[in-house]
Amino acid sequence: MEQPEDMASLSEFDSLAGSIPATKVEITVSCRNLLDKDMFSKSDPLCVMYTQGMENKQWREFGRTEVIDNTLNPDFVRKFIVDYFFEEKQNLRFDLYDVDSKSPDLSKHDFLGQAFCTLGEIVGSSGSRLEKPLTIGAFSLNSRTGKPMPAVSNGGVPGKKCGSIILSAEELSNCRDVATMQFCANKLDKKDFFGKSDPFLVFYRSNEDGTFTICHKTEVMKNTLNPVWQTFSIPVRALCNGDYDRTIKVEVYDWDRDGSHDFIGEFTTSYRELARGQSQFNIYEVINPKKKMKKKKYVNSGTVTLLSFAVESECTFLDYIKGGTQINFTVAIDFTASNGNPSQSTSLHYMSPYQLNAYALALTAVGEIIQHYDSDKMFPALGFGAKLPPDGRVSHEFPLNGNQENPSCCGIDGILEAYHRSLRTVQLYGPTNFAPVVTHVARNAAAVQDGSQYSVLLIITDGVISDMAQTKEAIVNAAKLPMSIIIVGVGQAEFDAMVELDGDDVRISSRGKLAERDIVQFVPFRDYVDRTGNHVLSMARLARDVLAEIPEQLVSYMKAQGIRPRPPPAAPVHSPPKSPARTPPASPLHTHI
Repeated sequence: MEQPEDMASLSEFDSLAGSIPATKVEITVSCRNLLDKDMFSKSDPLCVMYTQGMENKQWREFGRTEVIDNTLNPDFVRKFIVDYFFEEKQNLRFDLYDVDSKSPDLSKHDFLGQAFCTLGEIVGSSGSRLEKPLTIGAFSLNSRTGKPMPAVSNGGVPGKKCGSIILSAEELSNCRDVATMQFCANKLDKKDFFGKSDPFLVFYRSNEDGTFTICHKTEVMKNTLNPVWQTFSIPVRALCNGDYDRTIKVEVYDWDRDGSHDFIGEFTTSYRELARGQSQFNIYEVINPKKKMKKKKYVNSGTVTLLSFAVESECTFLDYIKGGTQINFTVAIDFTASNGNPSQSTSLHYMSPYQLNAYALALTAVGEIIQHYDSDKMFPALGFGAKLPPDGRVSHEFPLNGNQENPSCCGIDGILEAYHRSLRTVQLYGPTNFAPVVTHVARNAAAVQDGSQYSVLLIITDGVISDMAQTKEAIVNAAKLPMSIIIVGVGQAEFDAMVELDGDDVRISSRGKLAERDIVQFVPFRDYVDRTGNHVLSMARLARDVLAEIPEQLVSYMKAQGIRPRPPPAAPVHSPPKSPARTPPASPLHTHI
């Protein structure tokens, strides 16, 4: 049966629950000891920032700073404002030029050097301040075509020391605001045959392209035409993405058990209007456009009134990172026999000379993003489900590097090396027990609960879990601690138990005790195997999906414990004499990545 136009199903609302827009950070650029290109004075530097497309890997110019005359140590005033996603690898490039004329064509100016980094690298550095050497490679890139051109034609000498760039990131203050509000309604249309309506509100923010994305849904008030809904809180960026005049659309529905909710009417507002609080400006007529067209005497379908509005700043994920919170990354790899003999190409552990296996791909995808939030880059790596030499005892938490005292490996490459070595020395066995590695990381997390450290455990497994009861208990205990768990299922097994551990639909419990927080995120690797063979893109999607919840999980732990972010460490003082700024060549200004 076709649904009437003024009905909507609840699943429609849920599928529209788009992710909250990223927070925004402001990048400030300084340089020290730039090359001196001018004969009779110092260089006149300009910095150009580029972002890289995820799909095509093309570098696009994002914006330019002003030109500062006659200095080798510029502190640029113009900032770059970019959207920040913890779960994505956001590649950035900074090119420095000595500007010799008013021409916007960069090939007409002397190239002073460049630096590459990710946005995560900047925000994950101490105090969210990253210093990198500038380099002049054998080639720089033509700003118009994006094609390489010899840097030497710009007066550069490959390999020559050409100073350093200092990049600082600061979260925009309006990204941390949370609005709390309450609404009531009067004389809504009666939609139910045998009783009054069961109304609820659905809020949408408008997007740049004129479309709407759902951002909040109230509870249903049963059998009333004059409902008073409960107070609710919502991040301001979810409501209007930081644009106070952007349209917010509110739809009013009458709830139906079968999910075919009747549309009562709608109204629009904006954050700026709501921020006025309870007043005559915030009483809205609920209009049903179809009724309005049909009935000449139609006035409205009731009114909705804002009863209260308050806004406060909340501590954010980036506040904790900037204050020095380290993310400790541990990986646990499944060495059970169901993976198949590693020496055969059908094995999930097979080491092809041509491409990484599923274990190595998943580890690299997650690891290369999370590594920037751990200053020492030493990552414990464990295996489970194998028989170990020399006596063949089965272990479910053995160090891949063979060092029982210190299972840490140096960087993601160090983990991959230890993983390859383990495959040659241990015997794949079983069963598939998770509880020991969960408990191992929980022990470390329990040792430091002051907010300075947060642990993330990545479990990569092919199998159906053998110790479900013990694992549930370990996860319920871990939910009280500063830690999160990511599970990637490789191979073709049925992963129903993993979905249960994920706890998105039903919070996990053990012995009648509910987990305090949802700390597990599970994805099946096969959902990300790109038919076109573009592993880079499919692994970026996998990382995005498993890491997206980590910032919220970290903040929820800190809040529950009453831990506030520490102040960021003081930046080293180095203030060279200021030089006059010059208007930059015409350029696209700060837009979103």
